Amino acid sequence: MTSIEDLKEYGIELPNNYDNGIVICDIYTNWCGPCKILSPTLEKLEREGLFKLLQVDLEQNRPLGEKFGVTAIPTLLFFKNGKLVDGAVEVQGREVMINGKMVGNYGEAIIKETISKLSQN
Repeated sequence: MTSIEDLKEYGIELPNNYDNGIVICDIYTNWCGPCKILSPTLEKLEREGLFKLLQVDLEQNRPLGEKFGVTAIPTLLFFKNGKLVDGAVEVQGREVMINGKMVGNYGEAIIKETISKLSQN
């Protein structure tokens, strides 16, 4: 199972208390329109205390993208209690996250519901 500690290999500084609760790693690029729309939403939800946020520019960290099989952006990686989430999360009848990875800009409501479901398990 992939650990959030693995991110250190790619020069990513982990937030305090990263092994307790949910951490989302937002993989983006500066030229990506959907990434620019998603970023303020993630920052708002982090301020609300729903999760801790890491943001990684794929252009600056291609090896990380390769490790996690990032083929489209934005891609969000969900870690819970220090481990990449295993399995799928379904919201509104659709799998939105599979094995810790959510691809695309799903918006605030979907992200909140995903976090809620992860918090219940």
